[in-house]
Amino acid sequence: MSSNPYAEEERKTLLGHPRGLFVLFFAEMWERFSYYGMRALLIFYLVQHWMFSDEQASVIYGAYTALVYIAPVVGGYLADRYLGQRKAVAFGAVLLTFGHFLMAFEGDGGQSASEINIFWLALAFIIVGSGFLKANISVMVGQLYPRTDVRRDPAYTIFYMGINLGAALGSLIAGYLGQTYGWAWGFGAAGVGMLLGLVVFVLGKPLLMGRGEAPDAARLTRSVAGIRFEWLLYGLGFAAVGLVWFMIQHQKLVGGLLGVAGALLVGYVLYVAVAKLPRHDRDRIFAAMYLIIGSILFWALFEQAGASLNLFTDRSVDRSIFGWEVPASMFQSLNAIYIVMLGPVFAWLWLTLGRRGMEPSTPTKFALGVVQVGLGFLVLVMGANAGESGATPVLFIFLIYLIHTMGELCLSPVGLSAMNRLTPAHMASLIMGAWFFASATGNFAAGLISAATGGEGAGPERVLEVYSNVGWLAVGVGAGMLVIAPLVRRLMHLDTLRDDADLAGTRELGEPVAAGVDVRKETRP
Repeated sequence: MSSNPYAEEERKTLLGHPRGLFVLFFAEMWERFSYYGMRALLIFYLVQHWMFSDEQASVIYGAYTALVYIAPVVGGYLADRYLGQRKAVAFGAVLLTFGHFLMAFEGDGGQSASEINIFWLALAFIIVGSGFLKANISVMVGQLYPRTDVRRDPAYTIFYMGINLGAALGSLIAGYLGQTYGWAWGFGAAGVGMLLGLVVFVLGKPLLMGRGEAPDAARLTRSVAGIRFEWLLYGLGFAAVGLVWFMIQHQKLVGGLLGVAGALLVGYVLYVAVAKLPRHDRDRIFAAMYLIIGSILFWALFEQAGASLNLFTDRSVDRSIFGWEVPASMFQSLNAIYIVMLGPVFAWLWLTLGRRGMEPSTPTKFALGVVQVGLGFLVLVMGANAGESGATPVLFIFLIYLIHTMGELCLSPVGLSAMNRLTPAHMASLIMGAWFFASATGNFAAGLISAATGGEGAGPERVLEVYSNVGWLAVGVGAGMLVIAPLVRRLMHLDTLRDDADLAGTRELGEPVAAGVDVRKETRP
């Protein structure tokens, strides 16, 4: 009899991948339906319903999205040390469901309305719920595969398609309902989507083959101050909602938190890398941190989509298509639709080039992503200046999203895979949290850039001036990243990358290990 209780399930695959991948695919799809459905409407909700100025709304939007991406640092740590990824994801999904349904309570609008406190509370639930869910569900994808499995990059691309299928449907359905029938309809649809994601994840537990369970299940059952430790952790999660409720109303605190927490996080990761890891693992952490820091500029520009670009589309673009004036929020779906269309193409391209020894390295892909996010803005500026009627032709909105999407496919799914591949197993969620922390910093910067496009008397000319400046900046930075990409690739030491199971077996057999690899630190304790 096999000692592996999941041996039979491991033999069952779908499209060549573990069936658990598709549980995570659909759970994340519905979570993204809810998040991006709400995101498509948020900047308009702030400006048109709660009557914030463009500058105020942009800073709130940036602080909110930054907190959504910084929270996984804490959620990843708690999952690594105590809860395990599966329970953390389930708890996060519960909080997110509460938050999205609370968004449907809109009241009469205006900043003096009492219902605005429910709005802040809804954002707080969504932020904390994302902290428990975002990093950990991505880590679970990696746990389904050995570290050197060639299916890892295609698996993350498939997973990324699930993210964007949900994002496309959410932007289209919630965006249309919210701007056509009322805010409550759009946000209510997002809540239904999140509930479906929770149901899929709970029912699909057997297909996950025990991945993501608590590192010490017995510890969760012990009592602390008369309370079961697991329930104490959940209680702290609800308490964090109150803290975030306060912070989201004081956006300057978010900027300060990012600065302090960022310095502490980078310092801690570098300390662990230098003091506790063998040379090759240390170098891989350095490479991962380079990729993490390099992604900040990309996200700062890419995330204009939900803020200044959303407002620009609403006010300065001819949105008439076949006689129908498309609601601006629905254009948020373009990025996701392009990814669903192009995701398989990029997965095939990387696999084909890899078999021929011609695949660009991960640092090169990152550099290409940064260049393309800059080019997208330059193309939009060119199209806006060429418009004869004063309104930007809608074609250039399609083009900027297309170019940005190609850049994203060079950076984001590849980055998710690289964080798992370059990181020792016992640091997986921490580094994935750091990856999302970079997104948080980029999102906060995105809010500041968006605020710079607004202000009293500002028009489309100011927006285009800012877009031109940041576009050229990104192209220049990306070109520099292309130059140093070979050096970063050498830090990744792909020739000595070994699976944890292989290293453990090597140690037992007494076989020599590749230079620079310390089996005592490469394996999970």
